[in-house]
Formats: sequence, structure tokens, C-alpha cells
Amino acid sequence: MNLTLYVWRQAGPKEKGRLVQYEARDISPDMSFLEMLDVVNEDLIRRGEEPIAFDSDCREGICGACGQAVNGTPHGPRKLTTTCQLHMRNYQDGDTIYIEPFRALAFPVVKDLVIDRGSLDRIIQSGGYISVHTGGVADGNAILIPKSDADTAMDAAECIGCGACVAACPNGSAMLFTAAKVTHLASLPQGKIEAGRRVCMMTEEMLRQGFGNCGNHYECESACPKGIRVRFIAKLNREFLKTRST
Repeated sequence: MNLTLYVWRQAGPKEKGRLVQYEARDISPDMSFLEMLDVVNEDLIRRGEEPIAFDSDCREGICGACGQAVNGTPHGPRKLTTTCQLHMRNYQDGDTIYIEPFRALAFPVVKDLVIDRGSLDRIIQSGGYISVHTGGVADGNAILIPKSDADTAMDAAECIGCGACVAACPNGSAMLFTAAKVTHLASLPQGKIEAGRRVCMMTEEMLRQGFGNCGNHYECESACPKGIRVRFIAKLNREFLKTRST
């Protein structure tokens, strides 16, 4: 198939960016979206032009580095799918595709489609840890945990920190990301020691990094490639209020 691409090109963080038109020729429907960009870049290199800069690592839907806004939607049109797992069979010959970086104040553009997600790392660094020694596997299995709590923790731990929730939110909020990390640890016995301090430190760091507040639009849940639920935001709010009331 042949496609027309409009790709955001920006030489650096302080440079002005613009959408540039490219033609993607002879694209196999079995290619992933990133493989399609690889083909376009190979053609650009052959012509002596600067290739399109974009992030990728695992290309297996695990790391979240591949995040791009495809036709205005973080990670593209398919639900529960990262950009690297989006395949060209979802498009038709002759389609026009707009490709941009995630847009958020806390995600400055580094170059082209590459953004700096360090703000999410700083939220984790502020309180996303436990101080208790968990021991080995046998010690972990010796601590009885209700299945409902274990399931909640595992569901929250699926968050890969890609930033799609932030890009989808009209307020550029990182509440879903932060709530997933808080819920993951607060649901387990080992994480309850810092539970109160953690929720305060992480929410304060979230605001410091320039993220907006949650507006209950639910766009974050819709865009999340791992299906993280907004009910975790309610859990974060409960933890926060519980801490403030003591």
C-alpha cells in the first residue's frame, strides 16, 4: 500500500516545528507502524535527508517508549495497543496519516517525535518505593495477601509509564499514572509503611513537574494501552484524604 504521511519535524527543544509531508511507498499490511517509519527513514537516508527521530526499545508493547499521537490519538486507533504493536493492516491504500509527539507541558519535545518523559521518572523517584526488606521468593509467599488485593496491585502494576494518559487528558494530568503507582504499592502489606507519605510526595511532585489536575474526562483510561482504570484515581484520592485526616 502507499500512504501519505504528515510528520512533525522539530530540530530541537527551542526550535520551531512543523508538519512535513512524506510518501510511504510499498508498505506491507503486515508491517508494524514503527517498521513503516523505518522504511520511510531508509528512503530519506538514501536521498541524503535527515531521518525522522522517534523513540522505540522493546517493540513488544512492554516499555512504552514508542508513544506517538497518530491522527490525534495517543498510540493510534486501536484500543489496548501501543504504537509499536499497531499494524498497517489497520489502514487502507491511499490513507493520509498525521504523526505527532505527545503534547503536554511536562513532555518537552527533544527532536521530531521524541519527547522527554523524565517528569514521570521524577514522580516515581519522589516516593515510588518501599523501604521494607521483602526477602526472597519464599519470604514473599509466606505473607498471606487477599486475592482481591493482589489482583488490584497487579492490575495497577501493568502501567508502563508511556504517558498516553497525559497526552489524552485536556489538562495534561498525570493522575492516572500516579494513581497506578500509588495503588500498586498501597495495596500490598510491604507498601503500607510509606503509604501516607508516598501519596503526598508523589502528588506534590506531579504538580511540581507541570502536570495539570484531573478533570474526570476519562480520556486517560480510553487512551491507556494497558487498560488502567480511573478507579485507581479514586484510590489515590482516598489515600490522600486518609493521610490528611490523621
